[in-house]
Amino acid sequence: MPNTRPSPNVTGLPTQQRYITAHDEHGNSVFSTTDSAAVYEDINHDMDFFLAYASFDYPVQMQQDSDLTQYDKAYTGPQLPIVIPGGTVLRVCNFAPGSITAMHRSLSLDYGIVVAGEVELVLGSGETRLMKRGDISIQRGTMHAWKTPEHQTGWSRMVFVLQDAEGLEIGGVALRNDYGGIGPSRN
Repeated sequence: MPNTRPSPNVTGLPTQQRYITAHDEHGNSVFSTTDSAAVYEDINHDMDFFLAYASFDYPVQMQQDSDLTQYDKAYTGPQLPIVIPGGTVLRVCNFAPGSITAMHRSLSLDYGIVVAGEVELVLGSGETRLMKRGDISIQRGTMHAWKTPEHQTGWSRMVFVLQDAEGLEIGGVALRNDYGGIGPSRN
């Protein structure tokens, strides 16, 4: 099992609860029995992840809760990749004050929303944008890093939705995934 904690106590950020909906045998909307408190996996002392949900195909197959079954099986097995080929990932990341991630790229379309604190988006070109609570980034296979601003004393939190994308070629060169050492510790 990964190095996890049931809530991000070290961060000082609120504990999260995940609610998943389903249907009963009569077609009524119900809450799934897979509801749970967020469980974070320590990536290093500056960052942790919570894998809130994942799908493994598109369109998503929800018949007989097959997506829930796939997620439950994957969550208890080896750590999922940053991006799931043909699928989606919903991940919450906490960043320590004064931290910066390695420069990295995933060949995916990623939506990132700051929900606590501030985070600076640093691009491979050196361009930056300071993102405040509620701000949204759309990563399109670019090299980037996440940095908490120098003035910030508390942890920051972002919610990410990552979806697989077709290969990307720029100037005749095929780009590749480069996680820069960022990622879950399980292989």
